[in-house]
Amino acid sequence: MLSYNIHKGFNQLNRKYIADEIRHSVRLINADILFLQEVIGRNDKHNVAYHEWDDDSQLEYLADSVWHHYAYGKNAIYEHGHHGNAILSKVPFRQWENIDISYVRKSHRGILFGQLDNGVQLMCTHFGLLPKEQKQQSQRLQQEIKQRIDAQQPFILAGDFNDFSMKTHNSLLKRFDLQECCECKNSKLARTFPSRYPLFALDRIYFSGLELVDSERLSGDPWDKLSDHCALFAEFALTS
Repeated sequence: MLSYNIHKGFNQLNRKYIADEIRHSVRLINADILFLQEVIGRNDKHNVAYHEWDDDSQLEYLADSVWHHYAYGKNAIYEHGHHGNAILSKVPFRQWENIDISYVRKSHRGILFGQLDNGVQLMCTHFGLLPKEQKQQSQRLQQEIKQRIDAQQPFILAGDFNDFSMKTHNSLLKRFDLQECCECKNSKLARTFPSRYPLFALDRIYFSGLELVDSERLSGDPWDKLSDHCALFAEFALTS
């Protein structure tokens, strides 16, 4: 699986629209599931301004012919469009729902929850930047995990947590039977932001009920020329 903040399809400095390059790069990884943040569902202004803008939504453009099943959480809604989180999967969804966790005006955030036909439970999220909203979002995330997640079934939680303080990370590990992929493999979280010179471990993949086979931060060429975040990759096996 892959977790990636795609920065609305633009490069680090917002100077170039590179959705085609992002699409090509994630397809080379060929993960069964993609957890994506900052995915544009519609943007009329960009559709006019960029000749390379596809007529389909960004989600459909990325998913086309590879990931036949997808869910989209429309979080930030504005007059000319909307964007949010998305999960793309090669396995059909049994159910999915978007959960609004916006607590600050003009900072619209969500948790996209889904369950696949193979029983794997998924949550994709993108937290805000302010400490107050992060605290509330962390508490809400933990409530949703407690209420929705069956501890007897596999679970993957991934996204951009903007967790500079590590408070959310520590709470998740303390309260739930979760492990973080890169920490599990390398004894430390992977630095993912900014992508060219990663300093902060903001992106995470947590899991339970699965066997971790491999995990890595995708950096270097071409990843440091795409989004402002590095992507995270993890390979799992279902436990017997």
